[in-house]
Amino acid sequence: MLVSVTERTREIGIRKAIGATPGTIMVQFMIEAVILSFIGGALGALLGLLIAFVFAMITGWPFVISIWAMALAFGFSAAVGIFFGLYPANKASKLHPIESLRYE
Repeated sequence: MLVSVTERTREIGIRKAIGATPGTIMVQFMIEAVILSFIGGALGALLGLLIAFVFAMITGWPFVISIWAMALAFGFSAAVGIFFGLYPANKASKLHPIESLRYE
């Protein structure tokens, strides 16, 4: 997300110049961070299930799914995405429009 803010500095400057409030810019980047973390958590959970299933088939062990472990992993992924999305979102919302438009 920090790279996204840096790459989109000019866009942020344009949005602020035409009247976007710091709150709307922060909400935009937080929504992006939440969506990315949820997608990452879902893909990670699916990949983990697939690997566990293949491992169970190869070894002959039972394939047991722990809902609590999946919920914990998914929740941790979401928490990390939100936590590390806050700083870039806050940074983006505090950019000055003139300085952002000059950014190359």
